Amino acid sequence: MSRPKRKKAHEKEPNLERWLVSYADFITLLFAVFVMLYAMSIVDQKKMEEVQASIQSSFSGPQTLTPALKVIGNKDFGLIPEAVEQPVPSQSQAQDEAAAAAEAQEFSEIKKEVQDNLQGYGAKNEVQLTINERGLVISLKEAGFFPSGTAQVQPAALPLLDKIASSISRYDNTLRIEGHTDNVAIKSVAFPSNWELSTARANSIVHYLIERHGFKGAKLSVTGYGEYRPIANNATEEGRKLNRRVDIVMLSKKGAQGEALKFGGE
Repeated sequence: MSRPKRKKAHEKEPNLERWLVSYADFITLLFAVFVMLYAMSIVDQKKMEEVQASIQSSFSGPQTLTPALKVIGNKDFGLIPEAVEQPVPSQSQAQDEAAAAAEAQEFSEIKKEVQDNLQGYGAKNEVQLTINERGLVISLKEAGFFPSGTAQVQPAALPLLDKIASSISRYDNTLRIEGHTDNVAIKSVAFPSNWELSTARANSIVHYLIERHGFKGAKLSVTGYGEYRPIANNATEEGRKLNRRVDIVMLSKKGAQGEALKFGGE
């Protein structure tokens, strides 16, 4: 027995107005965009005036050396830095700084070389080396180089002086030999005062450097300070020992500026 055929369901007609939903969403988003653009285009006149005044004062007003920040408006609108004059080093300044750094490094190497050469002599108590803005200072203490009250280098100290001279002879720095004493007055036929004694001791070192090691006189100078440039307290015996000295100063470029100009060739 055959079954009766089912009737096909009636197909729904397509909804021709569905596009209106997407269109409405698009129009809503487009409206929101234009509202935001309009809101952003509204300028707070008071804040704009403050911004203009800040920029004008920054670029045309007096400059200060300390940085400052100005807050624009009452709200968290932002920070505008004041213009600050920053000194820009010139090319010559940069070159001078580089030369000074290289010179300081060279003095450190010379100091180490001298110390290494003196290591075998146990000269810690006779020679002291320091570096300052004048250059490398090699202090020869009286106890190791000069008998009391005399200006002649004692023979036992000459090998030590030879080591120092050989360490610094290959450098072109100007040398200033400075004689110093303590404040104990001296009065003799040879040395009426400490001025003469300090200068004579410095002269002894200069003559030895020239005659024994061939140092050029144009690169040497002699100064006698007497007791007026102490490095320790003259009230104690230990301090007076430190003050009785001859300093061989390898002058830096800055330290040599006070020296007499050298004329002629080598």
